[in-house]
Amino acid sequence: MILVLLGISIIYVLTIGWLIYGFAKINLFEYTSSSPKTSFTIIVPFRNEAENLPILLESFSKLNYPTTLFEVILVDDESEKEFKWQNTDYRIQIVKNNRYSNSPKKDAITTAMQHIKTNWVITTDADCVVPKNWLLSLDNFIQLNAVSMIVGAVTYDCNNSFLHHFQQLDLASLQGATIGSFGIKKGFMCNGANFAYTKSFFQKLNGFENNNSIASGDDVFLLQKALLQYPEKVAYLKSKNSIVVTKPVNNWKALFYQRVRWASKTTSYQIAFGKRLGVLVFIMNISLIIAFVQMLLGMFPWFFLGLLFIIKFVIDTVLMQQTNSFLTKSKISYLFLSSLWYPFFSSVVALYCVFGKYEWKGRRF
Repeated sequence: MILVLLGISIIYVLTIGWLIYGFAKINLFEYTSSSPKTSFTIIVPFRNEAENLPILLESFSKLNYPTTLFEVILVDDESEKEFKWQNTDYRIQIVKNNRYSNSPKKDAITTAMQHIKTNWVITTDADCVVPKNWLLSLDNFIQLNAVSMIVGAVTYDCNNSFLHHFQQLDLASLQGATIGSFGIKKGFMCNGANFAYTKSFFQKLNGFENNNSIASGDDVFLLQKALLQYPEKVAYLKSKNSIVVTKPVNNWKALFYQRVRWASKTTSYQIAFGKRLGVLVFIMNISLIIAFVQMLLGMFPWFFLGLLFIIKFVIDTVLMQQTNSFLTKSKISYLFLSSLWYPFFSSVVALYCVFGKYEWKGRRF
C-alpha cells in the first residue's frame, strides 16, 4: 500500500510540475496598439439574471473600445420575468432561446449565431464583470496572431469567507492547469465566461454537433474539437487586461452542484490528456482519504500519511500561488484548511457525478 501511494504521489508531482513549467512558458501579453480593428459580438446566455445583468452591461459601457466595433446579444433562456435594459451607447438586442437539445447554453449560443454579423464572437456569463481593456487586448492579440479561437482567464470576486476562498483556490488550480496545459501543447480546457472565436470557425467545426446531448460543455467540447482538428488556430491569451471576474456561489449545496456539472464533462473529453489528468487528481485525492481512514483504524502509519499530504500540498501550492498572482492582487487565504478539505469534497463530487443528477438554473440534469 505504501509503495503504491508513493508511486501515485511521484506521478502526481511530476504531472503538476509539468503544468507549472507550462504555465511559465506562456508569456504575459500586453496590448500594444490603441487602434482597434476587430469587430466583436458578445453573446450572453441568461436565465433569471435580472440582478446581475445590469452590472455586466455597465461594465460593457466602460470598455475602452469603440462602440461601433462591438455589439451585445442577450439570449433569454425562459426567464420567469422579462428583462428590460436602459439605453446604452453600444448596440444590444435580446433574443429568445430556441431550444432543441439537452443543453440550454449550447442552444443559446447557436440561436445567437443566427443574428451575428461580425466575424468574431465572445461568450461570457450574466454574473460576470469585464475589464475595461478586455476587447482591446483581444483585438491586439488577433492583429498579431493568426488565430481563430482564443481562451481567456476567469477569476472570482471573493469576500472573506472560507467558502469563497475555497472556490478561489479551486478555480486557481483549474486555471493553472488550463494555462499550463497550453504551455506544454496539451490544451484541453477553457471557461465559457471568457471564450472567443470567429463565426466562420464555429461553422467550420459544425458548432456543437455530436455533443449537445450533454447539458454543459459549451466551451470545453468546442475547444477540444478545435484542438483536435486545427490546433494551430487555437491560443491562450495570458493577459491581466483580459481577466473576466465572476461571482462565487454563496452556499455549499450550490457549489457542490456546480462542481458536479463541471466534473460530469470529464468522461466525455475527446483529448486523452484531460481525461488522464482528471483520473490522476481523483486517484491522488481518494488515496489520501483511504490512507486517512486506515490510519484511524491503526492500519497505516500517520507519519507517512503526513508525508504524502505535505508532498501534495507543496506542489499544489506552487501551482496555485503562480496562478493566483496572475489572476488577482489578493493574497491566498485558508490555504492549509482548503487543502485538508479538498480531497474529501472533490472525491465526493467525482463519485456523485457518475451516478447522481444536479440542479442548474432551476432545472435538473
